[in-house]
Amino acid sequence: MKLVGKVHKYGDHVDTDVIIPGRYLEISDPQELGKHCMEDIDPDFVKKVRPGDIMVAEKNFGSGSSREHAPVAIKASGVACVIAKSFARIFFRNALNIGLPVLVSEEAVDGTEEGDTLEVNLAQGEIVNLSKKNCFRAEPYPGFIVELISAGGLVEYTRRRLLRPQNG
Repeated sequence: MKLVGKVHKYGDHVDTDVIIPGRYLEISDPQELGKHCMEDIDPDFVKKVRPGDIMVAEKNFGSGSSREHAPVAIKASGVACVIAKSFARIFFRNALNIGLPVLVSEEAVDGTEEGDTLEVNLAQGEIVNLSKKNCFRAEPYPGFIVELISAGGLVEYTRRRLLRPQNG
């Protein structure tokens, strides 16, 4: 699975309250949440982001509360992948559960600037900065995680597996 998109870059400790402010937590519609993604830290984010773009951040991305609203808002805004030096553990898990790829790569973060174009190969763990002609590594996803992301998240992945004909 390959993803290609323009970079939107952020610093350290971008927490869930910044990703989707608490005043929007009563919203359950993903598309509506996506309209408010990052608005307190980057008011023009939703005007700039295009489907397939990639968010890049420094350390401890997604810290704060365990709300699933944060990765849902990011995905609904059009972001195809988040790359950071490190993630809050619950954010990392919530992102995978909803089918939002998240990768840890310090060198990719250091070698990427706002507006660069990246190509990400999840199965290979390869991140190529097409703007600068650099290649970086991240831990590749095992096959079932690539399937989970391709399915759109854990719920759809599980539904498909349950509906598969049984052999034997």
